[in-house]
Amino acid sequence: MQTLLPLAADIGARLKDRGETVAISESSAGGLISAALLAQPGASTFYRGSGVIYTRQAFRGLLGLTREDLGDMRSSTEPYACLLARTIKGKLDAHWGLCETGASGPTGNGYGDASGHTCVALAGMLDGRPLEVSRTLETGLTDRAENMRRFAQEALQLLRDALE
Repeated sequence: MQTLLPLAADIGARLKDRGETVAISESSAGGLISAALLAQPGASTFYRGSGVIYTRQAFRGLLGLTREDLGDMRSSTEPYACLLARTIKGKLDAHWGLCETGASGPTGNGYGDASGHTCVALAGMLDGRPLEVSRTLETGLTDRAENMRRFAQEALQLLRDALE
């Protein structure tokens, strides 16, 4: 987690300067995105909350989404990450919604994605226009803890890039 803290500090400072907030939906990062942001002094001014959406129960219970909301989408894809970023943003009334969804390992997920696969997405407004961006990371690693760290870093970097 130590390697995530400088990036989270920069994000926290930028969000505070802008008077903006962020809400997080993460799965395979296991809470590392939120932990890095919450480690920043004054996090209560920019951090709205999060959910570790690791199971169907969390998907339904924390986000209030149903299978019908997904249509033909599946987990661990960019469209799914975008849906969750939009949903957590709206649920927690934040300026930004950030999502990570993937397969940390040591094996892949039930959808055929290899260990080290994640998709991250960000939903918000930039210069008065809606912004939604996503990207996929393939680490090629089976090391669960290292993948979790890299997934969190990828998500935080996506947010930082938008705030620059």
